[in-house]
Amino acid sequence: MKVVLFTIGDFQVHSYGVVVALAVLLAWGMALYLAEGTSYREHIPNMAFYLIVGALVFARVWHVFFFQWGYYSKHLHEIPYIWHGGIAIQGALVGGAAAMVYYTRKHGLSFWKMADIVAPAVVLGQAVGRIACFLNGDAYGAPTGRGFGIVYPEGTMAYDRYGAEPLWPAEIWEGQWDLIIFVLLILLKARKLPTGALFLTYGILYSTGRFLLEFLRGDSPRYLFDWTAGQWTSFCAVAVSLAMLAVLTLRERRLSASKRAG
Repeated sequence: MKVVLFTIGDFQVHSYGVVVALAVLLAWGMALYLAEGTSYREHIPNMAFYLIVGALVFARVWHVFFFQWGYYSKHLHEIPYIWHGGIAIQGALVGGAAAMVYYTRKHGLSFWKMADIVAPAVVLGQAVGRIACFLNGDAYGAPTGRGFGIVYPEGTMAYDRYGAEPLWPAEIWEGQWDLIIFVLLILLKARKLPTGALFLTYGILYSTGRFLLEFLRGDSPRYLFDWTAGQWTSFCAVAVSLAMLAVLTLRERRLSASKRAG
């Protein structure tokens, strides 16, 4: 576990920033591969810029105001220091989705078709991104209360809060869950699903796993029902995704029935 990989003069190169950059490149490459043979492939490189900007801005804002406002309210000058770590994946997903809505509307494309293409790529990037969290010592779990768990070194946010206590490997398990979702989405992609169903399935699977793993997190304030902001966001995401998936499925069945009747 190494927060700072190396220094160039006074500039520190953090493992978090390097791994996040690798995650973005991997997701971009996978999206290009998944879009092969479609008219959407030529839009992936151009759209990537919008998605990255939207995702980074929302991810940072989400992290600062929903997860660590107690700290950043006293260190306002550190809010732009994104290379030190501290971005919220749920904020990134909201910002990325908003950017994709803008881009697809601007170019007359189907948002749902594009979302189905990039969903597996996004969750693969998330899986790699959780390695960045582990190396940085953030998105950490709560104390396990026993000998099992991750003991973070000095200089990490986890150590600053819990010292040498063993913590639940929440970020590691989330990364593993993301890999499972990636495999499931690739398998489902081979089936004939209603347009948008793959993207919504991703939202349901990821948000369900995130909701459950948040019970083990030790870095987030808790609100109503002792839920974290991540759990409330996940709960809303699952509810909305299920409702939209039901609408898409019913619409597909009605279209199929009308075609048979015709």
